[in-house]
Amino acid sequence: MMDVPTANQSQTPCQPWAGQNGWSPASPQEHPCNPLPSFYHLNLGSPSDQRTCHDHLQASNQRCQNDIASCRSNTPQSTLYSRLTSSPIQQQPHWTLSPGSKGTINEFVPNATPQDRNITPQSPNSESRYGLDPELLPSAVKVIAEDRAEWEGKVFVSEPFSRLPPLATTSCLIEDRGNASPFAIRSASYCVPCEGQAALLSRLPLGALVTPLAKQTAGEKPLPLCKEPECVMGCGWCGASMCPAMSWQDCGQRFYCPFCGKLSEVPWQHYQPTKGVEGVRVDKDTRPELSMGSYEILNSQKGEPAALLIALDVSASALRGGHLEFATQQILTLLHSLKREDGEATSDVRVGLMTYDSRIHLYDLSPALSRPHMLVITETDDLQLPVREGLLVPLKDCKDGIDSVLQLIPQFSSECDDSGGVPMELPVKAGLAVLQALSCPGKLLIFHTAPLIEMGHTNTSSGFFGSNKPKSIFQPSELAVSLAKECVSQGCGVHLFVLAQQDVGGAWPGHIPYLTGGALYTYSHLQGELDRERFSTDLKRIVETDTGYKAELRIFVSKDLRVSGCYGLFIPGPSPGQVPMATLDWLTTLAVELAHTRALDEARGVAIQAVLSYSTQTGDRRTRVHTLTLRCSRHLQEIFRQYQAQTLLTFYCKKVYCAVLERPLHELREELQTEATEALASYRKHCCSASVSAGQLVLPQYLRALPVYINSLRKSEVLLPGLRSSVHQRLQQRCQVLSMDACSTSTHFYPLLLPLVCTITHGSCPNREEALRCSAASLEPRGLYLVHTPLTLLLWVGTQVPVCTLVELFNTSCFSSLPSGETKLPVLDNPLSVSVRSLINTLNSQTPCARKLWVVKQGDTCEEALQRHLVEDKSPNGGASYADFLYHLHVNSVRLLQ
Repeated sequence: MMDVPTANQSQTPCQPWAGQNGWSPASPQEHPCNPLPSFYHLNLGSPSDQRTCHDHLQASNQRCQNDIASCRSNTPQSTLYSRLTSSPIQQQPHWTLSPGSKGTINEFVPNATPQDRNITPQSPNSESRYGLDPELLPSAVKVIAEDRAEWEGKVFVSEPFSRLPPLATTSCLIEDRGNASPFAIRSASYCVPCEGQAALLSRLPLGALVTPLAKQTAGEKPLPLCKEPECVMGCGWCGASMCPAMSWQDCGQRFYCPFCGKLSEVPWQHYQPTKGVEGVRVDKDTRPELSMGSYEILNSQKGEPAALLIALDVSASALRGGHLEFATQQILTLLHSLKREDGEATSDVRVGLMTYDSRIHLYDLSPALSRPHMLVITETDDLQLPVREGLLVPLKDCKDGIDSVLQLIPQFSSECDDSGGVPMELPVKAGLAVLQALSCPGKLLIFHTAPLIEMGHTNTSSGFFGSNKPKSIFQPSELAVSLAKECVSQGCGVHLFVLAQQDVGGAWPGHIPYLTGGALYTYSHLQGELDRERFSTDLKRIVETDTGYKAELRIFVSKDLRVSGCYGLFIPGPSPGQVPMATLDWLTTLAVELAHTRALDEARGVAIQAVLSYSTQTGDRRTRVHTLTLRCSRHLQEIFRQYQAQTLLTFYCKKVYCAVLERPLHELREELQTEATEALASYRKHCCSASVSAGQLVLPQYLRALPVYINSLRKSEVLLPGLRSSVHQRLQQRCQVLSMDACSTSTHFYPLLLPLVCTITHGSCPNREEALRCSAASLEPRGLYLVHTPLTLLLWVGTQVPVCTLVELFNTSCFSSLPSGETKLPVLDNPLSVSVRSLINTLNSQTPCARKLWVVKQGDTCEEALQRHLVEDKSPNGGASYADFLYHLHVNSVRLLQ
């Protein structure tokens, strides 16, 4: 715990923080001249933590059960929380505090001599209105570093009812012993409340993050593969797949399904007897479906292989832009380097090619033809394909034909005027028609340059054109949704490369790509070297990434729970637990929200199963099964201890970013703060000792970083109005973040701030363990700092960086001559240059899209780009600092209990 000044009557309603006991108390009388109370050093994980909590556990549990009992008697939900907050807490004398006052803050470390620390932030944005020292607040960097120290490079054994897994940002090996890897399914809490009223009292969500095609870490065993006829079939009632959560009865003749609660007969060909008291089948260890949390089934049916369809804009503006020659050369180079099958000189992936302006030009690539034939379609409202054969041909059979067409495209002469713009939906409709005609899924890569326009008549209430409603700026048009649904049905993932910067007032073209599992990539005419490198990297990554096509994800949960919501980038299916997707890859992550239908059986626990049916590149139909088994508890204290801040951040992010389609932004920001406040109040009432004073902030052990994450989410570009970023940028960032997994989401909202110079001078490469807090106070004028998020890479250069460092890294000796903005580090033969470039390459390999490096000089006008990522400071666009948000969070949570 740490003391926080409580609010006087004259102060603005506010909020603060607390860990779980294990703090070293100090009396306010020890600091008679200090206007601030003492902070306390949290010794997380110490024995005193558990001892102190258990002293009051029975009383806390009794209070919790009384509240739950009172809620059961037909209590309206609107009065539920008023009962939770009905009992007052013990108060200490108020601390008087004037805004801007500061003083010496003593940090008391158990078994150590107290030392004074005078910390003055280097930027006004770091200061707290209430005099709190930002350096003494709970640190997300410290939480991540502690988890890495415990788990980095080690093995986490994932078994039924297992403990909390390592954080999503920690790289470790996972050993599957009956529970799915946390990188495939990560539960919001690893201990589920037995009753729905207890879940309401906690004020924290129940749910899970699902990444169906999550990658296996190097060193882990590959996912086991079963053939459909040989695999033990799952439940015949609800359709859940076989897993270790099924229990066997009648000597193995029947099994109990935890997802529907019914018994199913075992087919005679799959029967095996059971042994022992627990009734385990004798063949359990030889069958992945009986012993593994994750496995894959190879279905007997086989579909059409996926195709790669390329569409190039050849309108007048595209031909004038001068970028087509570079784009076609990159496409050629990529096609020649595609993965080859054993013994083959060229890949056998089926490839199609088309060009378009206001018309569609298809190319017959049949090997029997002496040269490709162009087929022009002028009637684009009702697309009718003149031929089918030759539109999609194995690359090994049409390599020469594609080469000749791609080399001729830059020499085209435009016959159409594109001054009115070209609808982006046109190449999507044409590409979809080709795939539908040949009954195959695939990736559609569109390279577009002409000005974008809306196609058809769009209702302004469903789009942002001509509308001032904040909640509607994110909504796609009805035509875009309709076309995306057709793509999903066919398994067509759209990837759109916009090769010319579009006007802010034009149509945003990203709705269809993101709703189909694709993405939007924007460039500025591919004139600069940096844009060309980024284009090449993005193109290569898209084509070579392993992808699932024509997929359907089904979520099964224990019979006493239900799936109440599903959040991510997809078009909703018939129910929240059934999600159709055109394509997905190893980063695609969805958030699933759960709710109670009745009380859970504490002995049985909870089971969550994600079943993904999809097609591979070669047309194989597979089913991937992930099952997670969790403990249940009637004690709120145990439930709070099993939440992790990063998981909650990702869950909240996906839920809120989906809600911006329907609700005003200010309501969503207020709701985030309210939920965090009520969760703190609930934890304080039901899980803390009565001796905790009003001036002490209390948080569960693994939620120490939650306030800084929530504050960063609240002031993100998507949720904070009045930002200088355009509507296009906000739409783009919303979709990019929605598609991220937990690791990328955490790094997006709390960037990695790495010091470079101090590390390299000691002869070692910079690493994540040396990350600093995201605050201006962490930046020193003599330092170089790298700021890494999945979407941005910044290099901040202080005004007092030594000349030798500038020479070694930038090949210049003058700070003033160092260029700001987009740049590429020169290739120099010295340890600093080699290490920094190596680090940048490593970080870039982990991101979903290619990034350009931005150099930000201290005091330069472009420094605002850095300030947005210093999430512990006040945002330049109006967001509160971490210290102020934490103070308000605490004080409001205390007032709820008065």
